[in-house]
Amino acid sequence: MNDQVQRPEYFNFSNGSRGTLPFSQSEYDSRIAGLRATMAEQELDAVLLTSMHNIAYYSGFLYCAFGRPYGCVVTSSNVVTISANIDGGQPGRQSACENLTYTDWKRDNYWRAVQSVLGKAKAIGVEGDHLTLSQSSKMAEFLGASEIADIAPATMLQRMQKSEAERFLIREGARVADIGGAAIKDAIGVNVSEIEIAMAGRNAMELEIARSHPGSELRDNWVWFQSGLNTDGAHNPVTTRKLQIGDVLSLNAFPMISGYYTALERTLFLGQPDDASLNLWQANVDAHELGISLIGPGKSCAQICEGVNEFFTEKNLLQYRTFGYGHSFGVLSHYYGREAGLELREDIDTVLEPGMVISMEPMLTIPQSMPGAGGYREHDILIITEDGAENITGFPYGPEQNIVGA
Repeated sequence: MNDQVQRPEYFNFSNGSRGTLPFSQSEYDSRIAGLRATMAEQELDAVLLTSMHNIAYYSGFLYCAFGRPYGCVVTSSNVVTISANIDGGQPGRQSACENLTYTDWKRDNYWRAVQSVLGKAKAIGVEGDHLTLSQSSKMAEFLGASEIADIAPATMLQRMQKSEAERFLIREGARVADIGGAAIKDAIGVNVSEIEIAMAGRNAMELEIARSHPGSELRDNWVWFQSGLNTDGAHNPVTTRKLQIGDVLSLNAFPMISGYYTALERTLFLGQPDDASLNLWQANVDAHELGISLIGPGKSCAQICEGVNEFFTEKNLLQYRTFGYGHSFGVLSHYYGREAGLELREDIDTVLEPGMVISMEPMLTIPQSMPGAGGYREHDILIITEDGAENITGFPYGPEQNIVGA
């Protein structure tokens, strides 16, 4: 093939000045210093980050893959994000470090770009929970490293400890979620569809983020508003179903400020619930309040989980619990990121420390064949302090506050 234009495998594309990143340069420098300390401890020459959450955490750049690989290479002296040419100069503007763009004129230019930064590195850390079998094969072909180590557990532990700047952004997310919750509640009515109500909440959150964080990237904010049978799962999609009197409702608002996830989740009813529904709802509220009271420094995730389990066992409801009682916050979303080491489950023994952020969110799912059928869920966000936990969720919960149109 004769090309009329010289087509590079990769190149530096500086197109405009750096945009407004979610954090200061010193914040990113501190995160990289923490990663380099891990590299020194594990005797690694370099690290290749490939996940959305880790690249965003260490560089500020949150990529949109669309089937293409992305990376952030960290050595003892360099930090470089690797992005696809389809994104133009945006990755460079949104990276707190250098950026290298690879082209698609020739297959595997991504790995050629990565290799150009890594040089002769022989011991490389990668994200074992993200690198696919196919990409692992490419890595072996192009990099020829003699030692590959899984850096994912160490990066997760670093992300679990939130800096003051991160805690500020998470507080802001919780505040925006409360605004979305209020808009959702105001939109609830007979014969109004789930999607119409969800749109009202999403619009309110995005307008507030645009107002209070004008330099942030406006994407990925969403609402799951569920009614009736559709409340039985925490992640059920929004439908066109129209609300009717007597419906159990599930409000789920998720603002995303520059990739940082926060959430507000509440049970509501349209009209007065029957006695069975009211009792189940109240039981879940009581479990929620108990769980909040158990959260604090020095408590293990399993210990907190066991405390709520005992309560549900006494109520003969434990068999209707559907998932763990809470999780961490930070750079994560429903399609990327997870800090599995900080989830309130029986098999997680992580001990809570000041600076961690975690939710309390018990949920009961009652089958359609039983009185009070539906899903009941509450969700608050708590920041672990030196002597307890600060609840940063303000939206009210429970039957006294969230029966609409009774």
